[in-house]
Amino acid sequence: MATPLLIGISARIHHPGEATRSLGGVYTKTLHYLEQSVTQWVMSKNVLVFMIPAIESEGLVKRSEMRLYHYAEALDALVLQGGADIAPPTYGEQASDPEWIGDRIRDRYEIELFEAFVGKGKPVLGICRGCQMINVAFGGTLYQDIPTQVPEAQAHRDITQYEHKFHRMQFVPGTGLAKLYPERSEALINSIHHQAVKKLGRGLVVEAQAAPDGIVEAIRWRGPSYVVGVQWHPEFMFGPGMGGDHLDGSPILNEFLDAARARKKKRR
Repeated sequence: MATPLLIGISARIHHPGEATRSLGGVYTKTLHYLEQSVTQWVMSKNVLVFMIPAIESEGLVKRSEMRLYHYAEALDALVLQGGADIAPPTYGEQASDPEWIGDRIRDRYEIELFEAFVGKGKPVLGICRGCQMINVAFGGTLYQDIPTQVPEAQAHRDITQYEHKFHRMQFVPGTGLAKLYPERSEALINSIHHQAVKKLGRGLVVEAQAAPDGIVEAIRWRGPSYVVGVQWHPEFMFGPGMGGDHLDGSPILNEFLDAARARKKKRR
């Protein structure tokens, strides 16, 4: 068996608060964790997965001793997984509603992580929040809340349905994503977000949009290394039970891992 790729996945972060302190135990601590579906999806292709913890100034590990670029040196590629909202101050705005304050700590961590991997020319795949983070890292902005700021848009989130909420998406012809699905012009994807790309970041192109409202669903960097973001969760559309109009995420994963192998081979 070929030597497996080493893929880093950014951590979700649980911050202890008043609502969880009453539970006691581990919930009173800051937790870094992975959602199981994304790890299983990435690991399905002869890959070893490593969660990359955040390094904060108040932690036991001093930033001068270990930086996130050390992970970029050691690993072959990065997945930015989904999770909490991006804080509006991260892209130069103030939250229009207290519920949309996001996670500034995670934002700082993921931007540093993203820049470290891009700086090394190593592939990055962003999922949901990860897609938004790529856009913000390149200087773009977000809709803080689609229903409020794009009232004509269809519903992009239903917490009662979660990953079973689907809508139609159209590929932008001639783009890299469209070439992965040459027989298709559109597909059904899951939708679990209330924020979305607003102003596009530097060097990015849109590769897919929600139909019929045009909300951005996929982006790609035109720079020298592989950077792709998808607004949906392909890891939830993987394995038995998926078919018909639902978009199989395997071509996206395969392209990402092929880019990682090519980058790794180039370094030898």
